[in-house]
Amino acid sequence: MHMRLEEERRAVVRYGQAMLRANLTTGTGGNLSCVQRERGWVAISPSGVPYDALKPRDVVVVDLEGRKVEGDLKPSSEIGFHLALYRHRHDIGAVVHTHSVYATTLACLHWEIPAVHYLVGFAGPKVPVAPYATYGTDDLARNVWQTMGPDYQAVLLANHGLVAVGANLPKALDTAEEIEFVARVFCQAKSIGDPACLDDAEMERVMEKFKSYGRQDVDPES
Repeated sequence: MHMRLEEERRAVVRYGQAMLRANLTTGTGGNLSCVQRERGWVAISPSGVPYDALKPRDVVVVDLEGRKVEGDLKPSSEIGFHLALYRHRHDIGAVVHTHSVYATTLACLHWEIPAVHYLVGFAGPKVPVAPYATYGTDDLARNVWQTMGPDYQAVLLANHGLVAVGANLPKALDTAEEIEFVARVFCQAKSIGDPACLDDAEMERVMEKFKSYGRQDVDPES
């Protein structure tokens, strides 16, 4: 039988396993999804299934209001903030939520990640912290999308983890990986002294350059 959103469901499996291999989460922690805008459907990882055992048919398809379209399992308990981000930001095509160690360490300190390294520009001029709320609640969903705002590509969740977004799953996962790197550098720098941060003007230049990063049709000096 034909699966709805087969390509998207396969991508959730592939990038969920990539998230595990990159040590961005453990066991069944974290979650990820992608949206098919034309139909208004979302493919989201199921609740409580280990990524290395995940099959495309296990991935749940819901609409943007959370009504199940296809799938036998329950969607991730964090479905609320995935759907809220898709509803409020039409540029977002995928959401990745990790429990990566260094980002989560900073989230537990309620420390935003400043421009300690230019790669923070994958998320914005900094990575802000969304206020704490119990996982899986409407309060957490609201805190996430309000903190993400119109421009950020990642936020820390206080006492919880990281949420990264992107036009698609590869870009969202890339952002999660880069922000975990910067979080580790920031933790290590803070353990030695007070790191020097890049100013707003430099971060604006960096983020402008990132718009063409990886595109082979763009002059790297332009």
